[in-house]
Amino acid sequence: MKAFTRKIIAFSLALFAMAFVACSNNSDYEIFSTLNVTVIDYVTGEPISGASVLITPGGVTKVTDENGLVVFEEIDAGLYMLTVQKSAYKPNRKNVTAVSGESVDVAVPMMLINE
Repeated sequence: MKAFTRKIIAFSLALFAMAFVACSNNSDYEIFSTLNVTVIDYVTGEPISGASVLITPGGVTKVTDENGLVVFEEIDAGLYMLTVQKSAYKPNRKNVTAVSGESVDVAVPMMLINE
């Protein structure tokens, strides 16, 4: 009878351990990152709307809104290059690291061509 009781206890513990491991796999864990890119004038610090922002790798281009902002959501963590262009401004590039599960804010200044 003791051997049977030990087997039941061992089986119960094994079942509990398997349930614990299965529940510890948190499917809500955020593996992607978000980049909030604000394009600003180098001299005035004012936001620049209508600037084209290319993210590489990925090859996605977005245009800044009236606040100089573009958002790249659900991107893989890693190193990216941002290439920013707008007429009358010198193009600018900036490297940025996207961190898993985080939202990263980055400002990219642009200088007028005649400055």
